[in-house]
Amino acid sequence: MQIEVVRLQDMFSAIAQAMAREKERLCELDGVIGDADHGIAMELGFSAAAKAVAALDPVSSDPTAVFNTAAKSFLSAVGASSGPLYATALMRAGAAVKGKISLTDNDMVDAFEAMAKGIQERGKAEPGEKTMVDAWAPAAAAARSAQLGGKPLVACLKAALDAAASGAEATKEMVATKGRSSRLGDRVIGHMDPGAASAVVLIDTIAHSFDA
Repeated sequence: MQIEVVRLQDMFSAIAQAMAREKERLCELDGVIGDADHGIAMELGFSAAAKAVAALDPVSSDPTAVFNTAAKSFLSAVGASSGPLYATALMRAGAAVKGKISLTDNDMVDAFEAMAKGIQERGKAEPGEKTMVDAWAPAAAAARSAQLGGKPLVACLKAALDAAASGAEATKEMVATKGRSSRLGDRVIGHMDPGAASAVVLIDTIAHSFDA
């Protein structure tokens, strides 16, 4: 598969639409263990990113420009903790595909893995701490494993989605050690981490952006 700038622009548009649909659910999840604004932040961030990316000229732009533009726009729109995390993720994706006019399946897996690593390193989080890393880390590992097994991009991203969903579900049984929810101790048990939940929405949308 050759992934052109237009395909990435469409992907960001789809992500913005998905976050708008899921905003209320994500805010409800966040209301249990946080400020109840995670869905708002994700919608604001990806709406701004999609709008900025859509304004790029697909002829004179490259994939790195798309990811970098999305990163800057997201950060400008979202001051909350998810702002720097996703800005870093998108900048890392851009760096991973630097110099390429279009992307292959392998390039997209590289960008996906770079996003996950960017989030983990910027957030200084490890799996098991009830954060979005619990969805992103296994998703990236699953995508890479499928890619090394010779699977096409669609199958790699489907494996990533399944792993992310399982990781997010597992956060229900975790006690948070990062962020505001870490103050609540055992009271967060039984509740999914909102960052992990939004990561599943994002990864699901990315996966469906390349299955046609």
